[in-house]
Amino acid sequence: MVTEAEIVALGAEHMQAAAGIRRVALRQRLPWLPDLHTPEEEEQYWRKHLLPNCTILGAAMGDRLVGVIAYGDDWIEQLYVLPDFQSNGIGSLLLGCAKEEMDEIRLWTFQRNVGARAFYERHGFSAEDETDGAENEEKQPDIRYHWRRLPQLPPGG
Repeated sequence: MVTEAEIVALGAEHMQAAAGIRRVALRQRLPWLPDLHTPEEEEQYWRKHLLPNCTILGAAMGDRLVGVIAYGDDWIEQLYVLPDFQSNGIGSLLLGCAKEEMDEIRLWTFQRNVGARAFYERHGFSAEDETDGAENEEKQPDIRYHWRRLPQLPPGG
């Protein structure tokens, strides 16, 4: 089922909502993940790190932001959809925006996040590397995924 979400470019005034979507999605879908930052710290990360360095898009339904993606330099830094709006095509819509702009994409997700892993694999990503989590702040084993646009065949080829 594809949603009727509208994709909008996000600015500084949206960073609190974007950080909130991430927080809600993680707490509900990955309750085992340690909660390392306050909502204010998370908002500052979006505002001071992601906003100046990434394209940040949101999926809005009416006046409500229900999904967010931050990407650039061949990486997806963040992709979250509120749990009540998942499985409606919103994540696919946001991911499609990134795939339109980049020929190659890498991203990290946690090994235990089976929902995200299945989502990325359905969208043509393949596992490229796994770690024990020693290098991420959550200290959770993670996995790097990779996607590359297939070359276009010449006409008649």
